[in-house]
Amino acid sequence: MKGFFQELVRNRILFLMIAPALLFFIVFAYVPMVGVYYAFTRFSFDGGLFGGEFIGFKNFEFLFNSGVLWNLTKNTVLYNIAFIIISNVLQLACAIFLSELPGKWFKKSTQSIMFLPFFVSFVLVGAFVFNLFSNAGVVNTMLTSLGLQPYDFYLHTAPWKYIIVFFHVWKGLGYGTVIYLAAIMSVSDEYHEAAKIDGANIFKRVRHITLPLLVPTFILLILLSLGGILKGQFDLFYQIIGNNGMLYNSTDIIDTYVYRSLAVNFDIGMGTAAGLYQSLFGFVLIILVNYIIRKVQKDYALF
Repeated sequence: MKGFFQELVRNRILFLMIAPALLFFIVFAYVPMVGVYYAFTRFSFDGGLFGGEFIGFKNFEFLFNSGVLWNLTKNTVLYNIAFIIISNVLQLACAIFLSELPGKWFKKSTQSIMFLPFFVSFVLVGAFVFNLFSNAGVVNTMLTSLGLQPYDFYLHTAPWKYIIVFFHVWKGLGYGTVIYLAAIMSVSDEYHEAAKIDGANIFKRVRHITLPLLVPTFILLILLSLGGILKGQFDLFYQIIGNNGMLYNSTDIIDTYVYRSLAVNFDIGMGTAAGLYQSLFGFVLIILVNYIIRKVQKDYALF
């Protein structure tokens, strides 16, 4: 303890700089963990915050036995796997493409245009989707004008898997591309110049220089994404799907279920139980994946 205080005095400026971040996580991440208690209670508004009946693991038993949790977990994991793989591959491809473009003005303009969707709110994305796929939307208007039967998207679950993945990838493409592009720009030009002297064309340089040097960045981003693989994009799903129960079977994720449990059904115990399951599953997953990567390639592991 004495050594800690000596270190605190010695580097007081550095500790002062990280104090706001520490305070933020203490207030918004650690203090709310007290609410985990609700997962083991049948919450009652009459009893106050901690006056609900303690029921142990009955909330978890209901989630597992009803089959709700399995469907929620399946949807959340599959959507996030699609988000992670498709987004990272396309971001990497776009970053390599932009880095090899000769025109500096065109490169910067394209990069800025690709980045714009990142600043579009999910409320607007939901409005775009509704105007595209509603009964009087753009797609059905085009189908009708071609003499085809209109398609009621909001009654069929099949198309929404692709619609949700598309808009998620579209919105984050520019942001991820900038991250990979920054990693590419950090690669010394000497590697490429030496490869050119040896007669390597652009495809060989990308394959044997750019891609291998981007592996650490790629793995780091995958690891960070896996930590939240059970935390779906609530804003995306809620703004696009809303409370349309016809689509829940293939579009309902843990976040939207927790929201409905807490805000709509006022079942705080059930919502907290689902949220706790979500956090524990994500924690175990990232520990496991990090352990595997550490065994395979120690330098690429997070810790």
